[in-house]
Amino acid sequence: MIALLLALGSSLAYGCADFLGGLGARKAHVLRTVMIAAPASLAVELLLWPVLGASFSAAALGWGAASGIASAAAFALLYRTLAIGPMNVLSPVTALVSAALPVGVGLLQGEHLAAAGLVGLPLALVAVVLVSAGHGAGSARPSRTALLLAFGAGAAIALQLIFLHQAPSDSGVAPLIVGRAVSSAVTLAAAGLLHRRLGPERPAYAMSAAAGVLDSLANLLFLLAARSGDLAVVAVITALYPAGTVLLARGVLAERIHRGQLVGLGTAAVAVSLLALT
Repeated sequence: MIALLLALGSSLAYGCADFLGGLGARKAHVLRTVMIAAPASLAVELLLWPVLGASFSAAALGWGAASGIASAAAFALLYRTLAIGPMNVLSPVTALVSAALPVGVGLLQGEHLAAAGLVGLPLALVAVVLVSAGHGAGSARPSRTALLLAFGAGAAIALQLIFLHQAPSDSGVAPLIVGRAVSSAVTLAAAGLLHRRLGPERPAYAMSAAAGVLDSLANLLFLLAARSGDLAVVAVITALYPAGTVLLARGVLAERIHRGQLVGLGTAAVAVSLLALT
């Protein structure tokens, strides 16, 4: 139950971070937003170091660096996927892959689910697809390149979570610090190389920093959840993060929640209830 609550908290934090990051990216180039969010996120993790501790063993350094590289790859692939579109088709593909791969890894590592979990897990995967799909999903056919990019983005997100889970349980926040430092370095290097394409617009500093703080909190909650529960369950609950984005868009921007997304939210509630019984 503790792992489930932590995973739900991680999902909510990821959803809020994506919402704020998306709003920030409307005001300036997305790389300018990340240039603010990444250092803010790293600062939070450094502040957590004295509180939660950190053991920088070889394994923690290796898995943390791997998660950082996967995180940077996920960002690049998602950005390219967004540019190609249609996102109402590709976003569910990305979300499903990012949830399914950790589930498979967890089951291969010997994790077992009770009867309720065997029903709740596939329901949660269905909910991930429904909630992340926008209006008119399926109305346009994506190209083969776009589908490959969407699969790649989902795989990169999944690998980030899997790598964090593989880090030693006694390493504290060391994997998060190393991963964030690596992903920040890669992102800032990319921004430096592409600085002429970023445009003159200034980023929304407060909004971008808040997105970084929430993303850091989401990573921490996922790590704690994965250390106290099954990766298969934790990963699929965390992948429900589009629900938080959808609800915030409804409450703040008065965006309409489409019928399929409402079904997805209801399915997610049922799935989480079943997983809570495992």
